[in-house]
Amino acid sequence: MEIKAVDVKKLREKTGAGMMDCKKALVEADGDFKKAEKILKELGLAAAQKRGGRVTKEGQIFSAIKGKSGVLLELSSETDFVAKSKEFVALGEKLANLIIEKDLKEKNDEINSLITETIGKIKENIDLKRFKILKAGPNEFLINYIHKADDVGKIGVLLLINAGDSSLINNEKVRTAAFDIALHTAAYAPLYLSRKEVDADYLKEQEEIFLKQAQNLGKPEKVIQGIVKGKLNKHLSEICLLDQAFVKDQTVTVARYIDNLGKEMGCKISISDYLYYKLGE
Repeated sequence: MEIKAVDVKKLREKTGAGMMDCKKALVEADGDFKKAEKILKELGLAAAQKRGGRVTKEGQIFSAIKGKSGVLLELSSETDFVAKSKEFVALGEKLANLIIEKDLKEKNDEINSLITETIGKIKENIDLKRFKILKAGPNEFLINYIHKADDVGKIGVLLLINAGDSSLINNEKVRTAAFDIALHTAAYAPLYLSRKEVDADYLKEQEEIFLKQAQNLGKPEKVIQGIVKGKLNKHLSEICLLDQAFVKDQTVTVARYIDNLGKEMGCKISISDYLYYKLGE
């Protein structure tokens, strides 16, 4: 059976497969376009299984917000070249929207199918490393920020802000301030929102480390305790978002910056939650 070049081209444009692969699929399918497309998908699945063991060290961070829901996800690839490709970016954006629409907590068959299909097209392993959804309440809103380097989203932040009053959710000054805090979060990579959320075991471990360091100085016990307390306080101010010196005004903490904004707006404004993803972590 004669296979027309226009059909090969059409199949290639739809599937992203190579010209020869498309021609072979059409020959095998006796010219049936849909059957040929299915054959290529099946071939793509086989290719994806072969590539499944390859290490994925590159990739991008993606985020999407729809209404009261927002998601942050890390999609990885084998090479930086693929991470920048339009197929990879389209997959990341599609997955972000799908996760929100379906309110997913973990990967499902639909996600796996989309990833497998893209692997078949680009001939490189892809993995959805992690993702999480944040949801806004009546007086809350979401702000996201993706920090890019060389056209690749390396760091992503999703911030949940409580505006205190629904009338402030779309206030330009409040939203600008929220975006600035998202920028700050991307730059300072906090481990916790506040001190009360710091893991007790982690605190104990840090205290033991600081105690040992202080004891090595040969100081009196009372002085040692003061040194430990000071070191611990400084450490917490570095790893807790609310205690960090605000990136745009180092004279105030993030907590004080938000408090001042709330006083100006006549309403208590706060950070309810946040997500921070760095590629490869």
